[in-house]
Amino acid sequence: MGSIAKKGLQQYLLQLQHHPLRTKAITAGVLSAISDIVSQKLTGIQKLQIRRLLLKVLLGAVYLGPFGHFLHTILDKIFKGKKDSKTVAKKVLVEQLTASPWNNLVFMLYYGLVVEDVKHRKTLGASEK
Repeated sequence: MGSIAKKGLQQYLLQLQHHPLRTKAITAGVLSAISDIVSQKLTGIQKLQIRRLLLKVLLGAVYLGPFGHFLHTILDKIFKGKKDSKTVAKKVLVEQLTASPWNNLVFMLYYGLVVEDVKHRKTLGASEK
């Protein structure tokens, strides 16, 4: 690994230890931005939709990052900090059966009501004129 990448990873891990919630929120926001930019490009959108991008970043930073942080804090307490592979499998199963469907629902509602509804209102406004 290059020295710059290695130093960057070390700094990230240090921030994760000292400021876990903040670091996870920022990471979720950045990953949400990257995924939306890639999504927009893959679907053929020529000009980047900044409002949509910022709304997705907001969801990642304000909801997804903190939710994941507190979920794993709770799972660690439930499973008393065990780290063997059987416990990890149980944690994954609990997460997939509870948090994943919930997060999917929240994302679909947020995207449909907040992100896409903006387009819908603009379309309705244009057709009424």
